[in-house]
Parts: sequence; structure tokens; C-alpha cells
Amino acid sequence: MNLNDLLADKGVGAREVIVFRHRPNEPELRKVLPWLAAERPELFNAYQQTHGSRVENAMRGAKHVASFIGHEPGKALFIGLYSIGASRTVTREEFWKIPAYAELKPFGMRGFAEEDDRTSVLWFDLARTDFYEQWKGKLVVGWPPPERAWWRRAHNNIIPVLAIHEESVLDARALNWDEINLTWDELRILPASWKAKLSEWRAIYYIFDTSDARGYVGSAYGSNNLLGRWLNYAAVGHGGNHLLRKRDARHFRFSILQRVSPDMDSKDVIEIEGSWKARLHTHAPHGLNEN
Repeated sequence: MNLNDLLADKGVGAREVIVFRHRPNEPELRKVLPWLAAERPELFNAYQQTHGSRVENAMRGAKHVASFIGHEPGKALFIGLYSIGASRTVTREEFWKIPAYAELKPFGMRGFAEEDDRTSVLWFDLARTDFYEQWKGKLVVGWPPPERAWWRRAHNNIIPVLAIHEESVLDARALNWDEINLTWDELRILPASWKAKLSEWRAIYYIFDTSDARGYVGSAYGSNNLLGRWLNYAAVGHGGNHLLRKRDARHFRFSILQRVSPDMDSKDVIEIEGSWKARLHTHAPHGLNEN
């Protein structure tokens, strides 16, 4: 079975379909694109609504986009089939005023870059259809070589179905607490499975400000544990801390110093927090802890 068989089963002509295998060149965007597909589908769709001139021309002659994410070498993970609606011309200034692109920019999206000598690009109205929607994040296909060719015309390619997982693998990477190193923007789009884990953990955490290499130590033991605390930072940036209020949260990096027992008394958690503050010298004026 291949992609064209699936299209035919639903009455979609392969000649009308452009196939995308998204794998952004920007490392940070490549990391979070599966999260966006799972948690912020409107941002994922925005990412694929503008392209270079060759893809623009191909899309103007097509009716659908079959959208995938680069899953592993030679493989792609299904996100959805999108119908191609009307297109409109967007200047560089107008491009960056689109709210979705303003949200994607912190993840390194170059978008309508300055080195692009075009004065405008086409923005396509893409609407996700119900085509095998139950297989979003589950259907894996093979990607014919060369792998660097990230878009194809469906009727010119055999794209085999390799697997259909029982659960979505968009956020399947294991969450290892001692490897966490999240930006403030990433906190706002955490996958559901990550949120579930963070809600279980009480911990001592660390915020590092990359703008001047100063740090802050905090503890999480209240409602929803670490998740509740970090979602507060995601919402307001400073988490209610006076010294952090004066800073740009876009420079913050969040990590975990130590996990503690979920039933540990709050006094004991605070004592461990104080030990980390002393060892990492995060008390003001050297660090960002006021007490």
C-alpha cells in the first residue's frame, strides 16, 4: 500500500496533490515543529502557507497538500491532507505582521528573509480535511530519495506506507528530567505527554538568563507541581519574582536541578532549594534570588 492508494480510496486524484515532508533548516524550529503539529495546529499550518517561487507555482496548479514531518532518515510522519484555497500577495512587511509568523520567529523561522530578492510572496489558504484524520501522528511512510527533495508531486512518486502506530508519535520522545533545557517560548507549547510528567514532579529548578549568564533557583511543590510553576512563567515571564520582572523572558532557559519525593514536606523542599542557591551563588547581587 502507498500514499496514492490512500488518496484513491478517498477519491482524491494524485495529480492534484503536492506532498510536503517538512524538516526545517532552523534547528529550534525543527525541534518544536512536531509539538506545533500536536498542540498548535494553526501555527503548524501557518508555517506551510508560504514558500519559495517553485513551490508557489506547483501549489497554484494543485488542489491539495499532503503534509508530513521528517520522522527519521528516509521516513515521514503524516499530519494531514489540506485543501488549497485562494492565495494572496503578501509583502515582507505584511508577512511579519501576521500574528502566527510573529509567534514562529522566536523559534528561528527565517520566513520571508531579507536575502530573498522577491518583493512579495504568495500566502495560501490551506484548510485541513478529514482525510484519515485518525492517523495524524501515527501513519509513517517511506520517503523516496533524494531525501533533500522535501516536496514531491504525488502522481510522480511511490510513497509506501511503512507503519501505522496505535498512538501518536509526535511527542513520543522520552522526557528525561536531567536533560531538560527549555526556552521560555518552548514552555508555551509543551506536548501533552510532557505536561503530564511535569505535573507529577516536585523539584528544584533553575532559570538561566543567557543575556548576562545570571541564574535563579526556585522550587515547585504546589498545585500541579513543576507544571503549575512553569506554566505561570510561560504566562507572565517572571513568575512573580521581583528581579525577574525586569528581564526579558525570551532569554530564559529552564532546567531541573533535582527531583524530590512527591510527598516531601514543603519545609524540606525549601531547605533543599536554599542549599542549591548557596552552591550556585544565585543570591543577589551575583544571581537573581533576592532571598
